[in-house]
Amino acid sequence: MTGGRACIIGAGSSGITAAQVLAAAGVDFDCFEIGSGVGGNWRYGNDNGVSSAYRSLHINTSREAMEFAAYPMPATYPDYPSHWQIADYFDDFVDHFGLRGRITFRTEVTKVEPSPGGRDGGYDVTTRSRDDGRTPTTAHYDHVLVANGHHWDPRWPEPAFPGSEDFPGEQIHAHYYRTPEMFVGKHVVVLGIGNSACDIAVEASRHARTTYLAMRRGAWVIPKYLFGTPTDHLTDTPLARGPVVLQKLGMRAMLRVAVGKMTDYGLPKPDHDVLEAHPTVSDDLLSTLGHGDITVKPSISRFEGSTVHFTDGSSVEADVVVYCTGYKVTFPFLDETVVRADDNHIDLYRRVVPPDLPGLYFIGLVQPLGAVMPLAEAQAHWVADLIRGRVALPSPAEMRRQVTSYDEALRKRYVASKRHTIEVDFHAYRAEIARERKDRQVEPAQ
Repeated sequence: MTGGRACIIGAGSSGITAAQVLAAAGVDFDCFEIGSGVGGNWRYGNDNGVSSAYRSLHINTSREAMEFAAYPMPATYPDYPSHWQIADYFDDFVDHFGLRGRITFRTEVTKVEPSPGGRDGGYDVTTRSRDDGRTPTTAHYDHVLVANGHHWDPRWPEPAFPGSEDFPGEQIHAHYYRTPEMFVGKHVVVLGIGNSACDIAVEASRHARTTYLAMRRGAWVIPKYLFGTPTDHLTDTPLARGPVVLQKLGMRAMLRVAVGKMTDYGLPKPDHDVLEAHPTVSDDLLSTLGHGDITVKPSISRFEGSTVHFTDGSSVEADVVVYCTGYKVTFPFLDETVVRADDNHIDLYRRVVPPDLPGLYFIGLVQPLGAVMPLAEAQAHWVADLIRGRVALPSPAEMRRQVTSYDEALRKRYVASKRHTIEVDFHAYRAEIARERKDRQVEPAQ
């Protein structure tokens, strides 16, 4: 179905770029946001109740790599802005394009279901205001753009570690961490080796009596700067668009010269090559390890009272355990008979379109080697073309074949992990979307 009304779910970074693109394209839309402001995960203390931002959070891709093409970040911003600056940027973006009045705030989308009437029937969207107490209302839309994010539903260890239910200290997920006061004078165990785990472990080490960083496998820790330049500036080169084997060779060489081997800092040797897992970006972790302020441990095996046991047979006493174990991909407004996200996997053509649900699109549901925002912007332009009938989709069978091919490529490229089910290479994926818009253009009617 082409033309008609669209519904955007969420006014985080993906939702607001979708709104800007649809508005510029002349597509009629409504946008619903459960909180009272835009910015989603990047708004610290967001009253939407699901932001994961902690007080010290800064972006780990540079501002040039993260900004929207339609509205660059201020040149006065530092290379790696704070969450407050990013939230201000999103506010400015929305106000610059006159979008704030087109977003219905403090309104939750509770259900999206295909309308009766067959394949091209559109969707019935049910919403509920968080303020006025009215009964839910339902409206029909020809298109629905899902932009509710994928870093808000915390994934706890499954199954729970034996004995964890009797641990007398505090166990939290990184999603709920905000400030380091909880670590003062405590013995802290942080589980994970992703970006949040590194940030939280470093912050804990400045306040805790002891800090342990436990992990199932090693990782390549990439500094924010290489040779005095934001690292992703170096990856935005012809080499970064070349064969993956050359990308790996170049990154390995730069890391070896700049920081040495991961094992030099007490980290386990990575069981995978560089660029075969989502990057861990930290300027502070390696120096903190070098200072001896953090002790590296393998994964947790079990709890015994306040004692945390690790898989190598060692153990420590702990007061606080922080689980930096990732997030579930969740769509609470979509029934599982419509869309399922088993183990964070969902079948989407070009990571946007469910082959058998025309008019339903997912914006920003990618985990790139780079920033999400420019990719969500590119996805939104493609979706606007689809809505206006300027480009066409292949047959559902062809879309399913591409999904299968994508899944096979993921298994070959990345470490098997729930965090890699939506992984994409930034430059390759953006080029893929550009080709899709160019190669599938529809000839205008005579």
